[in-house]
Amino acid sequence: MTGKTVLVTGGTGGIGGATAAGLAGHGARVGLVGRDRQRADATAGRIRDAGGEADVFTADMSSLRQVRVLAEEVLTAYPSLDVLVNNVGGYWATRHATEEGFERTFAVNHLAPFLLTNLLLERLRGSAPARIVTVSSGAQAMGRIDFADLMGAEDYNGQRAYNQSKLANVMFSYELARRLEGTGVTATVLHPGVVRTNFGREDSMGWMRLMLPLVRPFMKSPEAGARTSIHLASAPEVEGATGLYYANATPKRSSQASYDATAAARLWDLSAELVGLP
Repeated sequence: MTGKTVLVTGGTGGIGGATAAGLAGHGARVGLVGRDRQRADATAGRIRDAGGEADVFTADMSSLRQVRVLAEEVLTAYPSLDVLVNNVGGYWATRHATEEGFERTFAVNHLAPFLLTNLLLERLRGSAPARIVTVSSGAQAMGRIDFADLMGAEDYNGQRAYNQSKLANVMFSYELARRLEGTGVTATVLHPGVVRTNFGREDSMGWMRLMLPLVRPFMKSPEAGARTSIHLASAPEVEGATGLYYANATPKRSSQASYDATAAARLWDLSAELVGLP
């Protein structure tokens, strides 16, 4: 990865921080995106102390306005961009609205990476061969895209919203791969495993708060959870691999719903309308 430039969203801790550190260890220049500047600077400092190269970008990915500003900053900073890792994600047990009025789970987990990817797409095309890696979850297998109530305005359930957003990640990646065919830019999506992070602690359900201390010892470390992201971002053997879902660095079949190309195109068009893209 020496000479390559990588952007990792949600890159200040957990799976994203481990992904950034791993790719920097392989020689990449890594851009870290996080909400908290102090935390991002600390992560970047550890990467630099280990001999890596890291830059910091600050953005709250629930704000599409801030995603647009982030894209402008990245395009200014990086004349070329070899890898985009859409790692940011979240879970909220209760419904929250973003500053644009979108349901936060759908906004952070799907609309933010959808918008950022599209805003950076020409730079990625110009840097080809380039890779777009999106972190989904095994929860995609339980997901259903509710086109009648994408934002959970009528009937919100935290787990259902999360499952939907993770299925959206997979469908987005497959549709993106179809649209990028022949450009030299690939799109893959992955399940990192069940990982020991602070995921969901901001607003978790009661049973999660009770169960997490019991199951944490059996969860993957962030470093183990980052292995598939690092593999898809850097491994020579996956050069050219696109439109695939991975777990444990191995191609797997995703849910049957994820292969519905008609629904994926519909989701793409609706997402573009929501974020204000042509």
